[in-house]
Amino acid sequence: MKSAFEEFSSTYISGSQSARVKTERWVADWMYCINCGAPRLSQFPNNSPVADFFCPSCQDQFEVKSTKKAIGARVADGAYFTKIERLQSATNPNLLLLGYDATADAVRNVCIVPKHFFTPDIIEKRKPLGPNARRAGWVGSNILLGRVPEAGRIFVFRDGMAEPKDDVLAKSRQTLFLRETGGAARGWLIEVMKAVERRSKFSLDDVYAFEQHLSALYPENNNVRPKIRQQLQVLRDNGFLEFTGRGQHRLARRT
Repeated sequence: MKSAFEEFSSTYISGSQSARVKTERWVADWMYCINCGAPRLSQFPNNSPVADFFCPSCQDQFEVKSTKKAIGARVADGAYFTKIERLQSATNPNLLLLGYDATADAVRNVCIVPKHFFTPDIIEKRKPLGPNARRAGWVGSNILLGRVPEAGRIFVFRDGMAEPKDDVLAKSRQTLFLRETGGAARGWLIEVMKAVERRSKFSLDDVYAFEQHLSALYPENNNVRPKIRQQLQVLRDNGFLEFTGRGQHRLARRT
């Protein structure tokens, strides 16, 4: 996998247009599927309403967002109501974030957020466009990456260097079980992931410390502690956590 963009015809005069074309070519030439490991992704026709690329093997879809700035905690996305509707659909794509250095004409970072980490909680509704805008009243959205656990931010390319493919695939497969869970149940699992992922070891009481935060997120639930225990059991059953004895847990080691 290379970090440099390919050279293109000077036909692309606009800087943003040139960056878009170079980004798409780089993804087509060098990006593989993090779900099944297929060596190449295929591109949808331009202006496809679904996504930008898809895996010809497993049919997973990818929406590409590129930036010449550092990949931040908030990413501008499309129409808010369309995004919310697609969260539960079979066509909800994975998000592929590509950060490039325009001066060096090179890709610096590629981070993928798998589609099963998308819940309504991480989609921010933007203000409607003003009456003088070309699309007056249109409501956009932002993806709040800061609300995605580290397990859901999978780097394929970091600081100009490719991550080992086997490591990328292992990290991706570790959370595929989330695809079998929808709605609020998936949201609970993701919130508990966030509560434990920065600790080398933790106890049940450590997770109970997030009770107030979880109560605020899910005010209809009056049994937060039993719900926490339930989510820990699901994470253990699916190999995300390991029980180490004496009430202690840790993140499972990836092979």
